Amino acid sequence: MTETVLAHTESVCPQCLRRLPATRVAENDNVYLVKACPEHGAFRTVIWRGLDNYVAWGARPGAAAPPRGAGPRLEGCPFDCGLCAEHRQHSCCVLVEVTERCNLRCPVCFASAGGTRGDPSQAAIRDWLTALYATSPDVNLQLSGGEPTVRDDLPEIIAMAREIGFDFVQLNTNGIRLSRDPAYARRLALAGLDCVFLQFDALDDQRYRVIRGIDLLDAKLAAIDHCRRARLGVVLVPTLVPGVNTQAIGALVDFAARHTPTVRAIHFQPVSYFGRYPRAPDDADRITLPEVMRAIVAHGGGTLNAADFHPGAAENPYCSFSGSFYVDADNRLHAAGTDQACGCGSAPTRAAPRDETQHARQTVARKWAAPAQEAAPSCCPGVSVLSLDAFLAQRRRSLSISAMAFQDAWTLDLARLRDCYIHVAHPDHRVIPFCAYNLTAQSGRSLYRAD
Repeated sequence: MTETVLAHTESVCPQCLRRLPATRVAENDNVYLVKACPEHGAFRTVIWRGLDNYVAWGARPGAAAPPRGAGPRLEGCPFDCGLCAEHRQHSCCVLVEVTERCNLRCPVCFASAGGTRGDPSQAAIRDWLTALYATSPDVNLQLSGGEPTVRDDLPEIIAMAREIGFDFVQLNTNGIRLSRDPAYARRLALAGLDCVFLQFDALDDQRYRVIRGIDLLDAKLAAIDHCRRARLGVVLVPTLVPGVNTQAIGALVDFAARHTPTVRAIHFQPVSYFGRYPRAPDDADRITLPEVMRAIVAHGGGTLNAADFHPGAAENPYCSFSGSFYVDADNRLHAAGTDQACGCGSAPTRAAPRDETQHARQTVARKWAAPAQEAAPSCCPGVSVLSLDAFLAQRRRSLSISAMAFQDAWTLDLARLRDCYIHVAHPDHRVIPFCAYNLTAQSGRSLYRAD
């Protein structure tokens, strides 16, 4: 087999998390990350299946927008996150983990949720949010965990975030509590919640039993309905696990289209092996971004094209893709243009430079929140607004399709990590890139999560 070196970078050892030189290499139609630890040996992991579009996909990286108040470089990436001066992007979305508790025990969980440590107090969370707002007032905030809805005071925390000044608040949830209590969804909406980031892996319980351990489909459907009644936008978030639900990508897109405008987006997350996972992965346990795109296009039956999807304009291009679509009366998807995407934003042609991270934040807020109320009937006699009303109704049925490939200890590329703009708020007031915060050695040791 012929192997071609594409680039030199750095990574870590999956066994000891030591920083290592690494190489991206092409072999046949695949791209691999290759590295060797002097103590634990060589590692070779597929990171991209589809060499034909790999170089073109990364040809236009986003402009750097370094974080405000970056700290000094001491040990270097990924050990100085907080953020250090090597980091190239300020925050777009910041996760705040309000609990370690969870009402599920999923076999794969990036947070290894289910801890018994007590929840942080509202006073502690206010301290974190106030510190975050002082340096990053315009970030999109995602309340996460654990499972945030196990906290009875979650509406008060949402209202607190709004009071401090955050203007877009998401909830990362499995939907179980939302499914059981429609009044709870209304309470969250009244408190100021914009968007529900709903774990949604499958359309049958057999797959839920494999990925989450229990039957969950009825709960997911009820949660979506209760969000609809409360006028909360929903983003469906399937974790894609090869051999379990990767054959259902097209069916999940169809479901999302049918449930617009309540469902605002579907955001695929290829499984990453950090936090809690049953065993060390091999290449058969991975699905890469171009494979997800190809599955969506193939399922579209000619209405979608690979050109409808674009890399992010602010984060590293190999971290994500996104595209914006509208849904016709037959629930078919049609491309809506290049400057409509989410997760977090495509790179349109433009004459003047802009802050792509800021644009990404605004795009997510616009596309993922619940749609505005329908226009009232015309008050102007003799002026027909039927076509306008039809146009507005159609525009309300838009759908963003995106995916983000998080990095684990096998796939971590420090060039990508330095471009990350999905961050986690640490209790000591640092913000840490998501993939660094959740980075887990095969033994379970973490760099940043408390034991």
